[in-house]
Amino acid sequence: RCTRCLTIGKSIRGAAVSYRFGEGSQAKMAEGLVADLARCLNFAIEVTEQDFCVWEVARTLERQAALVAAKASRTLDSHHIPDVHGRVHAVDAVPWIAGGPRWLDAPGLVVAKAMHRAVRKFDVPVTWGGVFDKLFAALDPLDLDGEIEAYVARFRARNGRKPLVDIWHYQVPRL
Repeated sequence: RCTRCLTIGKSIRGAAVSYRFGEGSQAKMAEGLVADLARCLNFAIEVTEQDFCVWEVARTLERQAALVAAKASRTLDSHHIPDVHGRVHAVDAVPWIAGGPRWLDAPGLVVAKAMHRAVRKFDVPVTWGGVFDKLFAALDPLDLDGEIEAYVARFRARNGRKPLVDIWHYQVPRL
């Protein structure tokens, strides 16, 4: 049984599906995730068409260094590392499919659309890992693929290389 997420409704010929977080996701959010991101996640899980889990919140500097070494991150200054007050300003939300996390683009973009609704509803200044150079609320939720393509082009023009696109990542500014 999934401890990260829990389906509480079933889709039968188009009927609504409702999800809520399981114990694993709730425990991850309790690792110091700032309230604004937790509120967005809780709303998104209720409105999404794709089940997802809270995969990662807090990281140690050692874990972050390992991710940089593996080229899964490009910075040691991650918002996943707790601030001096123990608050974490980032979360990775991953689609939950067939009993496990799946880092697949199409389901990840469905989760992103639900998170976009939450960000707009609560007016939270989230930056999304799919497009790091704009606030998430300013993006077109019906064309997230196009938003990513435009971001990649802007980044390449400025930096001469492709950016790391991490559609499962959401962060808010540190205060």
